Amino acid sequence: MNQDNQRSGLAALTLGAIGVVYGDIGTSPLYTLKEVFLPATGVALNAHNLVGATSVIVWALMLVVTLKYVILILRADNRGEGGALALTALAAQAVQQRPRLRQGLLLLGLFGATLFYGDSVITPAISVMGAIEGLEVVTPTLKPYVLPISTAILVALFLVQRFGTAAVGKVFGPVIVLWFGVLGVAGVVHILDAPQILAALNPMEAWGFLSQRGWHLFAAVGAIVLALTGAEALYADMGHFGVKPIRLAWTGLVFPSLALNYLGQGALLIKDPGAIENPFFRLFPSALVLPMVVLAAMAAVIASQAVISGAYSMTKQAILLGFLPRLTMRHTSASESGQIYVPAVNWALLAGVIGAVLMFGSSSALAGAYGIAVTLTMLITTVLTYFVIRDGWRLPAPLAIGATVFFLSVDALLVAGCAIKFLDGGWFPLALGLLLFVMMSTWASGRKLLMQSLRAEGLELLPFIQSLALGGANRAQRTAVYAVADPSLVPQALLHNLKHNQVLHETNVILNVAFHDRPTVDEGERVEVTALAPGFWRVLVHYGFMEEPDVPAALALCAPLGLVVQPFETSYFLSRETVVPTPGGGMANWRERLFAALSRNSSGVARFFRLPDNAVVELGTRVQI
Repeated sequence: MNQDNQRSGLAALTLGAIGVVYGDIGTSPLYTLKEVFLPATGVALNAHNLVGATSVIVWALMLVVTLKYVILILRADNRGEGGALALTALAAQAVQQRPRLRQGLLLLGLFGATLFYGDSVITPAISVMGAIEGLEVVTPTLKPYVLPISTAILVALFLVQRFGTAAVGKVFGPVIVLWFGVLGVAGVVHILDAPQILAALNPMEAWGFLSQRGWHLFAAVGAIVLALTGAEALYADMGHFGVKPIRLAWTGLVFPSLALNYLGQGALLIKDPGAIENPFFRLFPSALVLPMVVLAAMAAVIASQAVISGAYSMTKQAILLGFLPRLTMRHTSASESGQIYVPAVNWALLAGVIGAVLMFGSSSALAGAYGIAVTLTMLITTVLTYFVIRDGWRLPAPLAIGATVFFLSVDALLVAGCAIKFLDGGWFPLALGLLLFVMMSTWASGRKLLMQSLRAEGLELLPFIQSLALGGANRAQRTAVYAVADPSLVPQALLHNLKHNQVLHETNVILNVAFHDRPTVDEGERVEVTALAPGFWRVLVHYGFMEEPDVPAALALCAPLGLVVQPFETSYFLSRETVVPTPGGGMANWRERLFAALSRNSSGVARFFRLPDNAVVELGTRVQI
């Protein structure tokens, strides 16, 4: 019975992984092969090149996705979690004895994380437009409706985010399983018509195709890389589904279906070169094209949902690691803590996606913008993984260096292939990534300057509370919790309370919340309690970057350690700093102004830490940086 439960659990996780993890890479056949044979790539449409290009796609999936991600990268788990920031934290831990290298890796990983947002803008736009463009195959008269229908679907997708993905998520897996099944079957039908396409399974065909391209090599690679977009999702979603279901889904269904479909498109074009206008939808009889447009649109929405949800999760991690100001986050599920909705991110992504659709106008034009952010992320992942396997896992240098050089060579070729599309739209996701990198690095640097300023002007806590113990202040028969960034200094809110109200509480808790560069913290390590003086306690609460901070719940864990905090007899005093940019040291003036603006617009501490609204007292203070 135990084994039956394990099998059913594995089957459910595998189904979920197929629906969420592989939606992005699963929609790549909609547009990839068509892009390889555009006039700009210089690849002539003939049987020889069709076999070669298809071979490159199949073996790119084998080397980059199967070998690099499924076999190697999935081993680099940070307490079961994956993704750009989890890998960055893991690499930083591995080199923590070398501060400069650690700082460099943190910045590199942060830049890789910001590129994900560029991908989150392009993926919904190109996936949905690639699906709806199937209407042109039904009848050319529908072409004018592709753009408005795509825009309407995308707007509706972002409007329903506030309701959560639980209900829609139940159909993700079955729809994508059907999608991959149809991909495979359609491919097999056409392979039987032109079995010579099976020569593409020989890796020498891929090598021959690439070696014959000359200066057109990079243009061809820039189109072929579209087949790999979505590979990063395997690692990013590891914490949601686990390694085994992701590997099982890839090897058992996703990779075979993708390979068969690309081979089928190649076989179709060998028999009918005129199908190059839209080889994917021409795989199907005319009576099935419209149902396939509907199925493709559903698959594209699911692919889009995966990156949108990923953007929310990435934002939450960045906030907890100190790279973004606090933003309003809403939980959309009572049972799944990972299902969150971030309104600011949602509307920013919607604006970006609609802007991309209107700016580029077609999936082919969007293909120019697609790929460069993905391939740069892949390259950064390879660099970070080297430090994990060499300094963290202590694997032999020849093995670590050899594997890294091989994958870096592949990644560099992919990046170069996409870089030549910079002026054709590749600048768009890079500009988004750089904008976010500037904002995140400014916030992190600004917080450091703010802490330095507070320390320079602050009073040492222990001498201050020892002087209070001598008496003099009126005592209120309640508990006061003072949330502070530096637990060694007197909270500004405590000073204001004494100055303006001339009162001290019976029990005073100096609270500091620490977020660590690991996904979770064991419950036994959640709180540290220290008695400082009569009526004064210091409480340090620990969270990982994947956890939800809940201060009242954490304070309830203090009772066995000698500090009892009664929920209905407790007031929370918060200091809200108003940042004042000043000329001189610190950051450039424009960055200080940006930090001040971000600080003003960050959401309140009370909501972020789940403090009860009717028990919070907020006091302001001006701080120069």
